[in-house]
Amino acid sequence: MVEAKIRLYVDHPLAVGQSIPLERDQAHYLFGVMRQGEGAFVALFNSRDGEFLAEVTQAGKRGGELTCREKTRDLQMPPDLWLLFAPIKKARTDFIVEKAAEMGAKRIVPVATDFTNSERIRQDRLQAHAVEAAEQCGGTYVPEVADLVKLDRLLSDWDVERQIMFCDETLVGAEEALGDVKGGKWAILIGPEGGFSEAERKRLHALPFAHAVSLGPRILRADTAAVAALTIWQQQLGDW
Repeated sequence: MVEAKIRLYVDHPLAVGQSIPLERDQAHYLFGVMRQGEGAFVALFNSRDGEFLAEVTQAGKRGGELTCREKTRDLQMPPDLWLLFAPIKKARTDFIVEKAAEMGAKRIVPVATDFTNSERIRQDRLQAHAVEAAEQCGGTYVPEVADLVKLDRLLSDWDVERQIMFCDETLVGAEEALGDVKGGKWAILIGPEGGFSEAERKRLHALPFAHAVSLGPRILRADTAAVAALTIWQQQLGDW
């Protein structure tokens, strides 16, 4: 079987024999940057139909076409886990989104807290980072990156069946872990660099579906905390 070294996410149905038109940026990457041409093979996925081996049947500077030849992998859905995090500096926010996509988050939600430093995000740019991470790590699903939402509004409309793993920096060094809980619908909440406000912390501790946890004996940076929390959850309740 031919092995494709390049993987692309496409927002198009995939099936054996299906023709896939390429967007201009994808054509530039495939034919201009990677120097591929007609007859080359590419792995395609779309978060719905799994992964397919596709052949380049048309190659141009502004577009092209691929044709699916065979299915190579079934869709591998991540656990029903959301990552909620307060945006920080640009490069470190990018890092959080990329690692969340790699580590199996199903949805990524930037939240504005009382002490959040960044009041705006580029949702389209963060979504592109999630796509790129899935392409590079072999995933068949790309998590949705939501637009920035205020934490108090998010909690007011919260589905009470979705439990929250709330990473509380005031518990540093305490033996506070998830304990005897079960899987299902979950979210991980990571605060900003300045931590949660006292009002936010009190509200979270009062929620019956929120579980305050410690991430160990040291206070972690927000981007490190996201990776640590995802690891803890995946090992205990996820698909690792």
